[in-house]
Amino acid sequence: MTKPPLTPPNIIFIMADDHAAHAMGCYGSRINKTPNLDRIANGGVRFDNCFCTNSICTPSRAAILTGTYNHINGATTLSTPLDNRLTTYPKLLQAAGYQTAIFGKWHLGEGPEHCPTGFDDWAVLPGQGRYHNPEFIFNGPNGGTRQTCRGYVTDLITDMSLNWLDKRDASRPFCMMVHHKAPHRPWYPDEKHAHLYLNEDIPEPPTLHDDYVGRAAAAREAKMRLDKNMTVTDLKCEIPHELPERELRSWVYQKYIKEYLRVIASIDDNVGRLLDFLDEHNLAENTMVIYTSDQGFFLGDHGWYDKRFMYEESLRMPFILRYPAMAKPGSVNADMILNVDFAPLFLDLARIATPPEMQGHSFLSLLRGETPSGWRQSMYYRYWMHGDSCHNVHAHYGVRTHRYKLIHYYGDGLGLPGTSTTLTPPEWELFDLDKDPCELNNCYHNPAYATVVQELKAELTRL
Repeated sequence: MTKPPLTPPNIIFIMADDHAAHAMGCYGSRINKTPNLDRIANGGVRFDNCFCTNSICTPSRAAILTGTYNHINGATTLSTPLDNRLTTYPKLLQAAGYQTAIFGKWHLGEGPEHCPTGFDDWAVLPGQGRYHNPEFIFNGPNGGTRQTCRGYVTDLITDMSLNWLDKRDASRPFCMMVHHKAPHRPWYPDEKHAHLYLNEDIPEPPTLHDDYVGRAAAAREAKMRLDKNMTVTDLKCEIPHELPERELRSWVYQKYIKEYLRVIASIDDNVGRLLDFLDEHNLAENTMVIYTSDQGFFLGDHGWYDKRFMYEESLRMPFILRYPAMAKPGSVNADMILNVDFAPLFLDLARIATPPEMQGHSFLSLLRGETPSGWRQSMYYRYWMHGDSCHNVHAHYGVRTHRYKLIHYYGDGLGLPGTSTTLTPPEWELFDLDKDPCELNNCYHNPAYATVVQELKAELTRL
C-alpha cells in the first residue's frame, strides 16, 4: 500500500448536504458551474464511483464518522441519533495529537449523549438549521450553549472555520470538518446569488417524465414527485396545479432547480475562501482537502427531488480530493469507494491503526491510481426508513457491481423509530447499468438475466 509522507498531513473535510455529483462542473454537470470545487478536482483526484451505504442524512454521517454500517453504529433512520461514546476517527486523531474541530451541520442528535465528541472546538446547527440568521450550539458543558448568529449560514460556517484555522497551534497537524447545511431543502439563497438563472432555462434531465412503468410499486408510490409533492415553501410561489402533468412537472423543475443551484453557488464561493487561505498561509502542499456530500440527490431525475432510493442519483456521492504530496493533479478514479471507507483513509494517513470494528477500508493507494489486489467489486446498500410520512419510500437493500444493480424492497419498518407499521409486498428490481444507465428497465423477470439474478443474490447474501 502507498505510504503517506513522513509529516502527518492536515485534513479539511468539507461536506455539503444533498449536493448531487451531477450539479458539479468537475463531474460534467450540464446545469451549473462550480469553479472553486473544480479547483479541488483539477488539483487532485475525482472519484467517479463513490457510494453511500444508506442515502439519508443521519445514517450517512454516522457511517462516515465511525467507519461502520448502520446496523453496527445504530443510526439507521433520522430518528436514531448517534451515541457519542462510539469510536470515531476524530477521537483517534485527537488522541494522536491532531487538533480537531467541526463547524456546521451535525444532525446526529442533541444534548450530552449526542453532541460532538473528539473535537477540541465545535459549533453545530441544531437539527437542520436555518439559512438566514441561524442558531448554533457552541462547545460547552451539558451538550453546549445556544446562540443566534446574524448572517447567511454558508458564510458563517466558513467564517468560523477560517477563524479556527487562523488561531490554531501551527506546530501541530489539524483535522477540520466543514459541514454545510446547503443545499438542503427548502432552498433559501443569499442576496448575492438570489438573481442567478432568472433569464434562462436549465436543461431538463432525460428521465424527468419517467412513468415508472414495469418497475416496482415503490417507485410509483414514493412521495417525492415534483408535480405532486413540491410545496409553496419549496418554490416560494403558488403552484399552477391546473397545468397538465407534463407541463407542470417541467414548470416546477425550473423553479426548483434554480433555487437549488443558487445555494450551491454560495458553497462554491466559500470553498474558494478556504482554498485561498491555504494558499496564502503556505498550507496547501501538506493539507488534504476533500469535498463530498452525505449522499446524492434527485434533481428532477425520475421526476423526483430528495434521495433515499438506491437509484444512481441518490446512491452516488461526489468525492473530490486534493493532496499535492500524493495525488496526481487532474486524475480520475473509477474504483468503488464507500462512505465507511473515509475514516480508515484518514487514520491511515496519520499512521494510526484502523480499529477492528471499523468495516471500511483505507483507499490511500487509490490516490495514486494503484488499485490493491482484491479491491471490492461490489457494494451493499440498505435503506431502513420504511414508509415515513413525508416521502413514503419503501425499505430496501441491494447490491451494486460495476455493471448490475439488484434491489429488494422488503417493505417492513421492523418497528424502528421513524418508520411506518404498514407492510408493503416484497418486490425486486434488476438494472443492467451498461445497457440502461438511467435505470428505466427492470430486468428481474427477464429470463435472459436469470443467471445474473442468481449470482447477485449470492453476492448480496455474502455482503
